[in-house]
Amino acid sequence: MTNALRRLLAGFTLFLTEFAITLILGVLGVVAFLALSREVFDQDAATFDANAFGWAQHLLGAKRQQWVEAVTFFASRNFIVVAALALIGYFLLLRRHRWYTLMVPVVALGGISLNLVLKNFYQRPRPLLPLVSATGLSFPSGHAMISATFYGLLIYLVQTHVRHSAWLRWTLTAGLVVLILLIGITRVYLRVHYATDVIAGFTAGAVWLVIAIPMLRRLEDVVKKRFRAVAQPVEKQL
Repeated sequence: MTNALRRLLAGFTLFLTEFAITLILGVLGVVAFLALSREVFDQDAATFDANAFGWAQHLLGAKRQQWVEAVTFFASRNFIVVAALALIGYFLLLRRHRWYTLMVPVVALGGISLNLVLKNFYQRPRPLLPLVSATGLSFPSGHAMISATFYGLLIYLVQTHVRHSAWLRWTLTAGLVVLILLIGITRVYLRVHYATDVIAGFTAGAVWLVIAIPMLRRLEDVVKKRFRAVAQPVEKQL
């Protein structure tokens, strides 16, 4: 067997493995989201949502509203837009990794757009008696979904690029996971979302990441191969 054939088979095997994993995770995520939405709109989750309000209040404390609002701000659309632009600038100007300048807006804006579509499809009103003003629909939570997609993307970048220090890599990953969970809990604490809204937001965000990242990676490989195929004849002519 030639080296070229081995590389071809290895690449094909890797592609099939990635595709299978992506498909399985995507299907499981979609099934989980649909099952959750059915429970919510059949009112089977009403007791769970009611208990979650008290649990969040007990966990974060009744007098920590200002601190909670500061945490929840990190998944607001205004902050995410600025953070995404800063990340794009970092990869474009400092790291010169232009492909990530495409990945960041696709993942972030795609997550926001998908959330709006789902909200308008399910049309669930927000909880009564919120602690802060909130507009729009409730299911799934936009903050939870945005935090899962954007900070989930950061986790992916940390895991793939912070190679020199395992301690730093996993510390950053753990910090981002805690931030994602805290943002979800703060939405329940502030009574602007039900707990099932938050869980649905996390699930939908994870599904979007599982679909978007492999898709963009595969697109990057295709573009690079075509670029090399075009560049080689030009180099030979020169």
